[in-house]
Amino acid sequence: MAAATVAPGPALAKRIYSWVTSRVMSADQMNVGELLAATVPMARTLNLQFLETTPERAVVRLPDQPEYHNHVGGPHAGAMFTLAESASGAIVLAAFGEQLSRAVPLAVRAEIGYKKLAKGVVTATATLGRPAAEVVAELDAGGRPEFPVTIAIQREDEAVTGEMTVVWTLRPNAAG
Repeated sequence: MAAATVAPGPALAKRIYSWVTSRVMSADQMNVGELLAATVPMARTLNLQFLETTPERAVVRLPDQPEYHNHVGGPHAGAMFTLAESASGAIVLAAFGEQLSRAVPLAVRAEIGYKKLAKGVVTATATLGRPAAEVVAELDAGGRPEFPVTIAIQREDEAVTGEMTVVWTLRPNAAG
C-alpha cells in the first residue's frame, strides 16, 4: 500500500474500513503495521516496527535513532509517547477491525509515566483492559463504549521504562 496522508474523521475511517475489508478482515502484524504506516505519518517518521499485532496484544519497536534522542541520549519522551500510543492503536484495530463500518475508534485520553531511563531500542507492549466482546456488546446496545489499553515500554534488557494507559472509544457513525 502506498503511503498517503488522510485527515482524521469519516474519510479516514472509510479508508481504514476499506483497507481492512479488502484483506478479508485479516489482522496480522504486517497488515496492521502497513495500515498504520500508511495512515499515521508519525509511525513512518519514527520508523516504528510492528512486531506482533493480535486482538490480545500488540508489540511495537522504536529503533535507536540519534535524531530522536533527548538531552541524556535516550529516546525523546515524545517519541516514546508516540510508540506507546501506536501500540494501543494497533491492538484496537486488531480487536475491533470488524466494527469499522459502524464506528470510529478514537483516543479519548492518555496518561504516561516515565519510570526509568530509556536507552537504545525500546519496545511497547499493549493489552486491552476490557474484554472485546463486552465493548462490542455495549456498541450493539447503542452505547459509545470506552475501554482502556495498557502499555508497557521496555528496554532491550526488559526493564520497564514507562507505562501508559490510553482510553479509547468506539464512536458510532452518524446515521445518514
